[in-house]
Amino acid sequence: MNVVRSTPDAGAGPNPASTSIPAVRFDETGWHTYGASVSPDGSAFAYIIDDGTGYPRAAQRSLSVDGVGELRWVRLRATGPVRKVVHSTDSRWLAVEIAPSGGEHHQVWVVTTDPDDDTAHRIGATRPDGRSFGTVSLVGWDTDWVLITATEPDGTAHGLRVHPGTATTMTLDVRVGGALVDSWKGATLVRVGPRGYRDMLLLRRRVDSPSEEVTMTPLLPNDPGAVTDHGYILDQGFDHSSVVFVGGPHDAQRDLDSVQALVISDFDAKFPRLLGVEVSRYGVRFRVLAQRPDAGVDEFAVSNDQSTVAMLWNVAGRSELQIMTLPDQTLHDPIPLPGDVASELSISAAGALATVTVSSPQHSPLVHLVTPGTGEVTAVRDDVVTGEGPSSALAPELIEFSARDGMPLSGWLFRARTVGGPTLIYFHGGPEAQTRPDYNFLFGPLVDAGITVFAPNVRGSSGFGRLFSHADDRYGRYAGIDDAADCAEVLVARGIAQPGALYCSGRSYGGYLTLACLTFHADLFAAGIAICGMSDLESFFRNTEPWIAVAAYTKYGHPESDRELLADLSPIHRISDLRAPLLVIHGAHDTNVPVSESQQMVDELRARGATAELLLFGDEGHEIVKRDNQQRLTAAVAGWILDHPPREWTA
Repeated sequence: MNVVRSTPDAGAGPNPASTSIPAVRFDETGWHTYGASVSPDGSAFAYIIDDGTGYPRAAQRSLSVDGVGELRWVRLRATGPVRKVVHSTDSRWLAVEIAPSGGEHHQVWVVTTDPDDDTAHRIGATRPDGRSFGTVSLVGWDTDWVLITATEPDGTAHGLRVHPGTATTMTLDVRVGGALVDSWKGATLVRVGPRGYRDMLLLRRRVDSPSEEVTMTPLLPNDPGAVTDHGYILDQGFDHSSVVFVGGPHDAQRDLDSVQALVISDFDAKFPRLLGVEVSRYGVRFRVLAQRPDAGVDEFAVSNDQSTVAMLWNVAGRSELQIMTLPDQTLHDPIPLPGDVASELSISAAGALATVTVSSPQHSPLVHLVTPGTGEVTAVRDDVVTGEGPSSALAPELIEFSARDGMPLSGWLFRARTVGGPTLIYFHGGPEAQTRPDYNFLFGPLVDAGITVFAPNVRGSSGFGRLFSHADDRYGRYAGIDDAADCAEVLVARGIAQPGALYCSGRSYGGYLTLACLTFHADLFAAGIAICGMSDLESFFRNTEPWIAVAAYTKYGHPESDRELLADLSPIHRISDLRAPLLVIHGAHDTNVPVSESQQMVDELRARGATAELLLFGDEGHEIVKRDNQQRLTAAVAGWILDHPPREWTA
């Protein structure tokens, strides 16, 4: 870790060891496990382990009637956090996505599941002409071929099908801003469109055609502002039976060459639903398979035999796991989970076993095995078992209120045990992410240090319906910044925070919102900590990865047609209004929000004689993933807050 001092006076950097700061307890020993993939034959599962010794790694364990087998590490010839791991359809291979040095230029590697063969090799690194791709993301498998999206530096995305043994490559799709979603036996799903406006296309390749003609069909009618981004192609088998439209054998709409898929979409709805779609020579038709009036589907997984669909619902921030059986499309009672938030579903070929990651404010993420037939949920414990972690009694409260324009807002409050101390407002990223009652490495130690934390969901957050998620687009950004100020005022009005003892922080978009708070509403906050945030939206668009820029125009505005808007919303152009001491934190390998966004803010403040410091992690990217770095970040945040006393407050 490098610490760069950027205040005009001499001295040390952020000092977590200051005698005025209570000890910050941190979970150093427990293993965090997540992102499991169960092998289709149910004989093993692979998952990601953060054991606290470095970057998160991939591992595999066998499954049998005797229980869980010994851990086998997946060895790659690359260094960086593992982002995803997926078993092949025949259970013989693992595909692994890794982010070298934590950056945005990801790689995909394959390794066999043979315990005596740990030779890994990289796939999809270059185009046929030898030019390198900018980043490669792992999608899944099509029979025994790996599916990846390989994106060129200019943002052109190639949907590829790669054989893990021979590296033979087939191009399924090429387009700017596209992303491969699924492919199966000649049918391909591709997601198109920028953030918040995503549609899905079905591509079909006619292998009997001399030119292998490709036909393209939009899956759903046009609905601007809808998002369709998760899909799975169903295998109709030899009898071409339908699991979407269950009808008699003489159904007039039956087409033996039809393609069926399941997708998550908020098309024509407030919340995302599970839809079944059929594309045939008669056209496209769809039906709703699962929906709720006040909750949305987060994700789903389908067994290869198509007997079982596992779904995770987002119910006011908490997760519910529900099973649907096919072809009768019966929804069974939710399966209770030992935690508040779940993610990363995987299911075996016959639907007899599923895996899911479960976490809560008190407990770090942990892989669980689920038996859909019985509802049994079993935690997978590794060699080191997490004991009582920091603030094991954390019990967040849901705070609901209205913004100044009447927009309903909410957030999760983590109260410190002592009354009258500082209060930190912490903004999530995205902006279309959502603060949920799951594990956050930062919150527990801050509460232990006597700092109350409020984590709001301002407009633009997901989980509250599609209109709410679009409410901060472009010119709506001003209202989103005002939401942040309204959070401060409601905390004081309700006696939760002391006037003048409010602080703000956040990562990524939350880092931007922190800088915006300190410039648009400068009198509300005693100090701020911006983590990997944008200080100038114009320079952000110039310097970020092209594929990230293209996807973000709908959220922030276009760098040419919305130039004045971007300039007015950029905190660096309002820097003369900033009066609070500022700590900025960044990973040196971040090319999503380049380090220059933090450096230019610090340099400008220093030139004006203001208090500003930069904490730079030389081995991290857009996320701070190493446990020791997370601990140093946590201590620096606590130290910055406790070393800067309350100030005069004017609402």
